[in-house]
Amino acid sequence: MSHPRNRLDEVIHSPVRFSVVAALAAVDRAEFRLVRDTVEVSDSVLSKQVTVLENAGYVKVQKFTVGRRTRTSLSLTREGRAAFARHSEALREIAAGTAMGPEPTHGSAD
Repeated sequence: MSHPRNRLDEVIHSPVRFSVVAALAAVDRAEFRLVRDTVEVSDSVLSKQVTVLENAGYVKVQKFTVGRRTRTSLSLTREGRAAFARHSEALREIAAGTAMGPEPTHGSAD
Protein backbone atom coordinates (compact mmCIF):
# COMPACT_ATOMS: atom_id res chain seq x y z
CA MET A 1 0.00 0.00 0.00
CA SER A 2 1.41 3.39 -0.90
CA HIS A 3 1.30 6.39 1.37
CA PRO A 4 -1.80 8.60 0.85
CA ARG A 5 0.41 11.60 0.05
CA ASN A 6 0.95 9.97 -3.34
CA ARG A 7 -2.75 10.59 -4.04
CA LEU A 8 -2.61 14.32 -3.24
CA ASP A 9 -3.42 16.42 -6.28
CA GLU A 10 -0.56 18.87 -6.91
CA VAL A 11 -2.92 21.28 -8.69
CA ILE A 12 -5.30 21.46 -5.73
CA HIS A 13 -2.64 21.22 -3.02
CA SER A 14 -1.70 24.92 -3.10
CA PRO A 15 -3.40 26.61 -0.11
CA VAL A 16 -5.17 29.21 -2.24
CA ARG A 17 -6.30 26.71 -4.88
CA PHE A 18 -7.43 24.29 -2.17
CA SER A 19 -9.45 27.09 -0.56
CA VAL A 20 -11.02 28.04 -3.91
CA VAL A 21 -11.96 24.46 -4.74
CA ALA A 22 -13.33 23.89 -1.22
CA ALA A 23 -15.48 27.02 -1.49
CA LEU A 24 -16.78 25.99 -4.90
CA ALA A 25 -17.46 22.42 -3.75
CA ALA A 26 -20.14 23.79 -1.42
CA VAL A 27 -22.13 25.50 -4.21
CA ASP A 28 -23.19 25.00 -7.81
CA ARG A 29 -21.61 28.28 -8.89
CA ALA A 30 -20.28 31.46 -7.31
CA GLU A 31 -19.40 34.92 -8.54
CA PHE A 32 -15.70 35.73 -8.72
CA ARG A 33 -16.14 38.52 -6.14
CA LEU A 34 -17.69 36.17 -3.59
CA VAL A 35 -14.91 33.61 -3.99
CA ARG A 36 -12.28 36.37 -3.76
CA ASP A 37 -13.78 37.67 -0.53
CA THR A 38 -14.31 34.19 0.93
CA VAL A 39 -10.73 33.11 0.25
CA GLU A 40 -9.38 36.55 1.21
CA VAL A 41 -7.09 37.16 -1.75
CA SER A 42 -6.72 39.93 -4.32
CA ASP A 43 -8.33 39.85 -7.76
CA SER A 44 -4.99 39.14 -9.42
CA VAL A 45 -4.09 36.27 -7.07
CA LEU A 46 -7.50 34.65 -7.55
CA SER A 47 -7.36 35.16 -11.29
CA LYS A 48 -3.97 33.42 -11.54
CA GLN A 49 -5.08 30.50 -9.38
CA VAL A 50 -8.37 30.12 -11.25
CA THR A 51 -6.42 29.98 -14.53
CA VAL A 52 -4.37 27.06 -13.18
CA LEU A 53 -7.56 25.27 -12.07
CA GLU A 54 -9.28 26.00 -15.39
CA ASN A 55 -6.30 24.69 -17.38
CA ALA A 56 -6.43 21.48 -15.32
CA GLY A 57 -10.12 21.12 -16.21
CA TYR A 58 -11.25 21.56 -12.60
CA VAL A 59 -13.02 24.93 -12.83
CA LYS A 60 -15.37 26.38 -15.42
CA VAL A 61 -15.31 30.16 -15.88
CA GLN A 62 -18.34 31.90 -17.33
CA LYS A 63 -18.81 35.57 -18.16
CA PHE A 64 -22.23 37.23 -18.05
CA THR A 65 -23.57 40.76 -18.12
CA VAL A 66 -25.50 42.49 -15.37
CA GLY A 67 -26.59 45.90 -16.60
CA ARG A 68 -23.49 47.42 -18.13
CA ARG A 69 -21.03 45.33 -16.13
CA THR A 70 -19.50 42.00 -16.97
CA ARG A 71 -19.45 39.50 -14.14
CA THR A 72 -17.55 36.25 -13.85
CA SER A 73 -18.91 33.10 -12.28
CA LEU A 74 -16.89 30.07 -11.25
CA SER A 75 -18.01 26.48 -10.85
CA LEU A 76 -16.33 23.15 -10.33
CA THR A 77 -16.45 20.70 -13.19
CA ARG A 78 -17.32 17.06 -12.58
CA GLU A 79 -13.60 16.30 -12.84
CA GLY A 80 -12.85 19.08 -10.33
CA ARG A 81 -15.34 17.69 -7.82
CA ALA A 82 -13.88 14.19 -8.18
CA ALA A 83 -10.30 15.49 -7.79
CA PHE A 84 -11.30 17.45 -4.69
CA ALA A 85 -12.96 14.37 -3.17
CA ARG A 86 -9.84 12.23 -3.79
CA HIS A 87 -7.52 14.93 -2.47
CA SER A 88 -9.65 15.47 0.65
CA GLU A 89 -9.80 11.73 1.35
CA ALA A 90 -6.01 11.48 1.09
CA LEU A 91 -5.66 14.40 3.53
CA ARG A 92 -8.05 12.70 5.97
CA GLU A 93 -6.03 9.47 5.78
CA ILE A 94 -2.78 11.33 6.41
CA ALA A 95 -4.28 13.25 9.35
CA ALA A 96 -5.72 10.07 10.84
CA GLY A 97 -2.38 8.30 10.64
CA THR A 98 -3.95 5.39 8.78
CA ALA A 99 -0.91 5.05 6.52
CA MET A 100 1.08 3.55 9.41
CA GLY A 101 -1.16 0.53 9.78
CA PRO A 102 -1.26 -1.61 12.91
CA GLU A 103 1.81 -1.97 15.06
CA PRO A 104 3.42 -5.38 14.60
CA THR A 105 3.38 -7.77 17.52
CA HIS A 106 6.61 -9.40 18.63
CA GLY A 107 5.41 -12.64 20.23
CA SER A 108 5.76 -11.65 23.88
CA ALA A 109 3.21 -9.97 26.08
CA ASP A 110 4.54 -7.07 28.15
